[in-house]
Amino acid sequence: MTPALTSKQRDWVNALIISALALVLRLWDLASIKGFIFDEVYYAKDAHSLIQHGVELDAHGAPAFVVHPPIGKWIIGLGIKAFGFNEFGWRISAAIIGTASVTLMYFTAKKLFDTTALSAGAALLMVFDGLHLVHSRTALLDIFLMFFLQLAFYFLLHSKHWATSIALGLALSTKWTGLYYMLVYFIFVLYVDYRSQKAREVKSPVIETIVTHFSKRFFQYLILPIIIYISSYLGWFLNRGGWDRAWANPQDGTYSFIPAIIRSWWHYQFEILNFHTTLRDAHPYSANPWSWLILGRPTSFYYATPSTCGSKTCAQEVLGLGTPLLWWAAAIALAVAVGIWIARREWKLGLLLLSVGAGYLPWFINQKRTTFYFYTIAFEPFLLLTLTYVAWLFLSSARDAAQLRFRRYITAVALVIIALNFLYFLPLYLGIPISHANWLAHMWLPSWI
Repeated sequence: MTPALTSKQRDWVNALIISALALVLRLWDLASIKGFIFDEVYYAKDAHSLIQHGVELDAHGAPAFVVHPPIGKWIIGLGIKAFGFNEFGWRISAAIIGTASVTLMYFTAKKLFDTTALSAGAALLMVFDGLHLVHSRTALLDIFLMFFLQLAFYFLLHSKHWATSIALGLALSTKWTGLYYMLVYFIFVLYVDYRSQKAREVKSPVIETIVTHFSKRFFQYLILPIIIYISSYLGWFLNRGGWDRAWANPQDGTYSFIPAIIRSWWHYQFEILNFHTTLRDAHPYSANPWSWLILGRPTSFYYATPSTCGSKTCAQEVLGLGTPLLWWAAAIALAVAVGIWIARREWKLGLLLLSVGAGYLPWFINQKRTTFYFYTIAFEPFLLLTLTYVAWLFLSSARDAAQLRFRRYITAVALVIIALNFLYFLPLYLGIPISHANWLAHMWLPSWI
């Protein structure tokens, strides 16, 4: 007789089955769209240069000024190294990481809610999201940023602080957005430490927290991630071809106790900061953060008018658009969750809201900066987990078995509707040629065109 699977083995079976579905969607005809999709023109080329030279060079071999740290591009470069500098090569890393994030979503939800059904449901929500699928099939940095932030959240749930700090360092070394999570999680763990001291009824929990935990947490959540960030520029430090590598080299006998290479790197970081704070270029797909959660202006990654689709006029688009019914439900759930947290102050929900806020709210600071809806992928896992939390509360508050069965039925039907909505928009996520009339039928809001 075959022994029964343990609970942990069943979880792995469930997670891998769902992840297999995600992988099929991400690998399906991955290289069908030829050339660079959207910002692949920057990141795929930078990744190729990193693999070849250890530093980003332009097409003429000159040092290139790049505004994002190297880790995400190194990961893209691994795919290029394995499969060549072609569409499949520069997109495969995103497909693998996107699939891994689905697996991670299952186990994160299991830790939060301890139910197989909601764990599978949370993972399926990620599978059925169009924005996640598009990012998983495109060589942009944001899917890697999202995964490292998701990984940091998972480790934090398990109180694995050193692992959390490494994941935060990798996130910061992909995009500067990781900095907000470093600060938020640093404050969160200090608060947890304070609550622990208070529960022990020590005389002064604040002082005890500072004396006992502050220096360690400061190193874990701020210093170590910054060390990882600096280390990600190793290629720049070792390669004389890096951008402005010689900016601070001694001239006319000048001397500084700070090594020239450090001052050059510091200058580089200030130039990156200046770029991000002053970016105000007009772009047809720029979108104010106020419109992100309601899908006011999705990002078109690719658009063409092929000659064959079974119709006189055709359209082929890769649209960075979250599955509409899923995102609108998540936006409502987020508002509900804020109200629930105000009433209950439950720590799991509080951490989820902090994680959504760390990825979302900073974009409101500089309203003049050019921003895009697709940035939301960074906090999407936490948004979907917030929706799952509301579903968990909806189910767990049932008064009796009959009401619980009915609520389970409602939840399952909602998931099926989201899946159908995802399938409806699938041609726009995979870049499948369709008739122009069919394409127009998918433009539910005028601002999507």
